[in-house]
Amino acid sequence: MSTVEEIEQAAEQLAPSDFVRFASWVSARHHKLWTQQMERDADEGTLDFLFDEADAERKTNSLRDWPKK
Repeated sequence: MSTVEEIEQAAEQLAPSDFVRFASWVSARHHKLWTQQMERDADEGTLDFLFDEADAERKTNSLRDWPKK
């Protein structure tokens, strides 16, 4: 099983409890990969523009609150 399509087809055949277990694993793996990417981006300075924007807004007293949900 080496293609996404094959994995999708196999997932369709899983019992509900096994699918929940598989979905949990996929979610954890996705989170790990996302975290690794964010760490690489931070190390490489890719996210520095966010700090620059926040600092500029702070200096002009124009920081905004997060939108309320």
